[in-house]
Amino acid sequence: MNKTADLIVVGGGIHGCAAALNSAMSGLSVIVFEKDTVARHASGTNAGGVRRLGRHFAEIPLSQRSMEIWHRIEDLVDDDCGFQNAPQIRVAETKAELEALRARAADVCALGFKHETIIGRGELREYLPAVAGHCVGALASLDDGFALPYQTTFAFQRKAQALGAKFHEKTAVQTVHRTGGDWTVTCSNGETFVGRYLLNCAGAWAGGIAQQLGERAPVEAVAPMMIVTNRMPPFCRAVVGAAGRPLSFKQMPNGTVVIGGARRGRAEPGSNVTEINFEQLRLSAETAIGIFPIMANATIIRSWSGIEGCMPDRIPVIGPSSTEENAFHAFGFSEHGFQLAPAVGEVMAELIAKGSTDAPIEPFSIKRFA
Repeated sequence: MNKTADLIVVGGGIHGCAAALNSAMSGLSVIVFEKDTVARHASGTNAGGVRRLGRHFAEIPLSQRSMEIWHRIEDLVDDDCGFQNAPQIRVAETKAELEALRARAADVCALGFKHETIIGRGELREYLPAVAGHCVGALASLDDGFALPYQTTFAFQRKAQALGAKFHEKTAVQTVHRTGGDWTVTCSNGETFVGRYLLNCAGAWAGGIAQQLGERAPVEAVAPMMIVTNRMPPFCRAVVGAAGRPLSFKQMPNGTVVIGGARRGRAEPGSNVTEINFEQLRLSAETAIGIFPIMANATIIRSWSGIEGCMPDRIPVIGPSSTEENAFHAFGFSEHGFQLAPAVGEVMAELIAKGSTDAPIEPFSIKRFA
């Protein structure tokens, strides 16, 4: 077994896989460690939204770049990832909510971005014929979409492997430390590996790796929950949120409806356990019925939650370590990292292989928590 590489990646989620692929494309040898299995946690349990709508302003340039890649994702990973174009629509239920969305659209436009637009009551019903009568309009990003999380993450892994990246699953990284100019990584099975560069993509567990580098990263482990209903006749071809209450809503091609939206269960990252909060699930169901009355006739057939890493300011940590040379971070995507992964993987490979990037990643520096 080869125990040396140019780059060692800790974490086999979509960001670790995307960084591994782009780094391999840049000519680096790569080893990825995943303490469970690839896509086991947030990368396989999210709703699959490919969303620019409503992004933190600092995230918009990365999100724009990612969307360009998503629209040709098969060229990158030899798999369509289940990606489909679908408008992302945030529904306003009151005039006050619509005015707040209008102000948001103006702010985004002032920054030079044109993807967010206001749609009125009539146009809303053209996109969402089944929407409740009281809804007055929406903020929309009409060229967004959704994809299949497991299929996507595995596609990035397979393409990275085809380019020579090695994946060690069910292998937890216990310690990382500098040995001369290289990084020595000790794993749960007692084996050690050496790499010139180290990339921390450990999600909800990334704070422990950062701590070993002498850096503070207050990652909170959270458990976003999802609901899937029985198959229903087609009535929604968009991904829908609500301006005034948590909601992520879409109907899949097979007719089932997937409902999420920041309602959380209980996460125990030490034991990989999540627990469903049925009262919160009830609120998700009530919100879905409030926006789409047709959902009153739906039947919930399953629900789940996964462990995600959330930062206090709700934006990720992306960039070089503030304390150690040749160490980097990409974690803390706070329940909205799936769409960003293609661009973040590209940026991390640029930083590692070339030493710099033109992407505006300063707001994501780990220094903000020092």
